[in-house]
Amino acid sequence: MLGAFAILLAYQSIGELLSHYLNIPIPGPVIGMLLLFVSLLVFPRLLDYIQDTCRLLIGHLSLLFVPAGVGIISSAALLEGQWTALLVSIAGSSLVTLGVTAWVVQTMINKQKEAKHE
Repeated sequence: MLGAFAILLAYQSIGELLSHYLNIPIPGPVIGMLLLFVSLLVFPRLLDYIQDTCRLLIGHLSLLFVPAGVGIISSAALLEGQWTALLVSIAGSSLVTLGVTAWVVQTMINKQKEAKHE
């Protein structure tokens, strides 16, 4: 499990480095996730290695949002007058995330089915 966690952190770190040094206007973790996705398509066996760790992290995902929520609440005065834009951006990004996640899951399921039939 520690090795799988190190792999996930390595992808995030690589994404951060690419974002910073290439001045890409995309957050490093997003670049890292895209790199991980491409790696999973190229090396499907990687999924077997990181799957349990990913499930553990997803199972505790709600805890990872607590610091962000506390930060928003403590900065409520700064956000005054920006709530509509904030809510629209949160709703929009949530819909995009759901769509991309559904597509990725479906792609991975299809890849697993193809691998089992071969």
